[in-house]
Amino acid sequence: MAFLLRRVGFYVAAFIVAATFNFLIPRLMPGNPVDIMFAQAGGTLPPEALAALKETFGFIDQPWPAQFVTYLKSVFTWDLGLSVKFHPLTVNEVLLRALPWTLMLVLTSSLIAFAIGSLAGILAAWRRGGRFDSIGAPIALMMQAMPPLVTSLLALFVFAIYWPVFPTGYAYDPEIDPGFSLEFFCSVFEHAFLPIVTMALAQVGGYLITMRNSMINLLGEDYIVLGTAKGLSDRRLRMAYAARNALLPTVTSFAMTLGASFGGALVTEVVFNYPGLGYTLFQGITARDYPLIQGQLLIMTLAMLTANFIADVLYVALDPRLRKG
Repeated sequence: MAFLLRRVGFYVAAFIVAATFNFLIPRLMPGNPVDIMFAQAGGTLPPEALAALKETFGFIDQPWPAQFVTYLKSVFTWDLGLSVKFHPLTVNEVLLRALPWTLMLVLTSSLIAFAIGSLAGILAAWRRGGRFDSIGAPIALMMQAMPPLVTSLLALFVFAIYWPVFPTGYAYDPEIDPGFSLEFFCSVFEHAFLPIVTMALAQVGGYLITMRNSMINLLGEDYIVLGTAKGLSDRRLRMAYAARNALLPTVTSFAMTLGASFGGALVTEVVFNYPGLGYTLFQGITARDYPLIQGQLLIMTLAMLTANFIADVLYVALDPRLRKG
């Protein structure tokens, strides 16, 4: 518990630091970002909306410390103001509308990549030097080195344009009414299949290599040799003894990848025209929608910190030394 409380304190401090940079960057830019947004809106925003934007994000006629206090209040109350690109919607409404789609892509692709990569890494390490290891490790390195943009574009061209098996965009067929129906769920699966597969392919190689190297380092340990001498089965030695201890670096990698996927999903969502947080951030950047960009950056920060905290909890569960320390 003491370990976890220390980590919570660290993550709270890290979030405040990230929020501080989120506060400083727009104010270090030439001009007033709120005035720029108001001018780009072309008169669609009333004057009171401009005043509300300035008050919400701290662009008020006060010293920077007072502005920062106002900004932190808006952050911790999650009152992120109005979106310029999607006016009259608030930033909260825009992000909440896109969040479920990105969560589905990120969680599904990360879990698939983690399961496949970890199991493949265990097999490659257990039979190192064999045919599977000789073929799987180089392929994993190649997949890890391939940029997600290239994978997404290849998948889109082959399976959506040249061989039109899957759609080229959207989260579901616009002609279908959203609801709890088999037709709607099949449409969602069809539209999400290529983004999920491309995101998983970008991650599975890293899990395989990490798990393989971690397993190889443990196979010469005394408890593995003792288990072999006692006549334990290969499956029990591989999964209950070696794999469990080798999971610790992989869990860290999973947490880092899970948090980073919220930012990395931008490329995949833009290529497949998928209406998640990444595509929404892209629209906000092109429209210079500062409130929307700041809200999305805060979500990315929270996602990374939450994923790392989950990794800390799993560390405590997997490593008895942390519970006894």
